Amino acid sequence: MENSTEVLSFVLAAYGNTGEFKYLYFTIMLLWYLSICVANTFLIMVIFLDKRLHEPMYILLCNLFVNEIGGSTALYPLLMSQMFSDTHEVTLPWCFLQMCYLYICGSVEFCSFAAMAYDRYVAICCPLHYNVIMNTGRVAIIILLVWMYSFVNCMFAFSFVIRLKLCGNLIDKVFCDHHLIIKLACSVSILNSISDLLFAFVTMVMPFSLISVSYMKILAVCLNTTKDNKQKAISTCTPQIISLSNMFVGCIFHFVDPRTDTAYVPDKVRIILSVYLLICQPVITPFMYGFNQTNIRQSCKRFLLLKNK
Repeated sequence: MENSTEVLSFVLAAYGNTGEFKYLYFTIMLLWYLSICVANTFLIMVIFLDKRLHEPMYILLCNLFVNEIGGSTALYPLLMSQMFSDTHEVTLPWCFLQMCYLYICGSVEFCSFAAMAYDRYVAICCPLHYNVIMNTGRVAIIILLVWMYSFVNCMFAFSFVIRLKLCGNLIDKVFCDHHLIIKLACSVSILNSISDLLFAFVTMVMPFSLISVSYMKILAVCLNTTKDNKQKAISTCTPQIISLSNMFVGCIFHFVDPRTDTAYVPDKVRIILSVYLLICQPVITPFMYGFNQTNIRQSCKRFLLLKNK
């Protein structure tokens, strides 16, 4: 075992030597990041300015769009700055800050899906009581609870890392990873080694259970309704099912990669898979929940026409 030393920074070894391609990679990441920010910010503005969209579902969507911008901001600036770094070092505080914010945003994403599933359940199964149950004040409380729950989850996971004595500083990833930091510790307890899995349980499994219950009840109602109502319910719930499936695929890549021998997987493929969720999800969300929704699409057209006058 290596001797314990005071670690002041981590080296993100997955970057390697990009050579002249660093300018191309930087440009691609900058354009992608700007696209995420512009698309999500545009939809937030449209929902904010159009009073016809001041409904619980669209307020929850605004929270989701804000989270997409936040999660992307936790990753892309670091990725772009590392393109022009020779050492690929990141200081310990910044590494922990990035890790915490990524974990908070991941938890907010799943909890937001749970809140939206509950909203759809009330709208489809209890339509007459929808305005009473899902009023503006209650939606604000739900959003506050989502962020508080996610923050507590992050602090729980972070508590296992902050007290560790580290014997190394090499992280084989392009961003700071909870499990890989724990593997750098001089000694690791069983609880420490599975702490990120415990975080995954409270972040993914518990919200997914609520989502499953909501959709099972929606399905039960849809089986006993008209064809038009079935079609409407399916079109409403499909974007969330697609997004949730994408989230699970990305999380599987994230949690499995540090625990398996990926020597047979090309480095570039492994790097892309490790950031798959943060590449795809922030772009999928505004299109699946924003531009794909008829009411939002019509509001976007009105907003653009008003700007052109």
